[in-house]
Amino acid sequence: MPLFRRKKDTRLHQIGEAEAYGRSYGDASGDVKIVKVEPRRPRYQLKVTGEGLRNAFLDRLSRREPHERPDQAEG
Repeated sequence: MPLFRRKKDTRLHQIGEAEAYGRSYGDASGDVKIVKVEPRRPRYQLKVTGEGLRNAFLDRLSRREPHERPDQAEG
C-alpha cells in the first residue's frame, strides 16, 4: 500500500499576473505598475558549438606527451 496517494488531477484555471498579485498582496496600490516587457532579442550565432569544443578538447588531450599525462605520472 503506497504511503502517499495522488489526488485526481484537479487543475484550476490559469490566472494572470495582476490577479496573482491581488491574491498574494491584496489590492494593487499605486506603487506597483504591471508592464509588458519586449521579447529578448535573438542571440548571435557562435562560431563553435559545445560538441565542437568538446571534440577539440579531447583531440588536444590525446596529443599530449606521455610525461604530461596525469594518469601515467610517476608517484
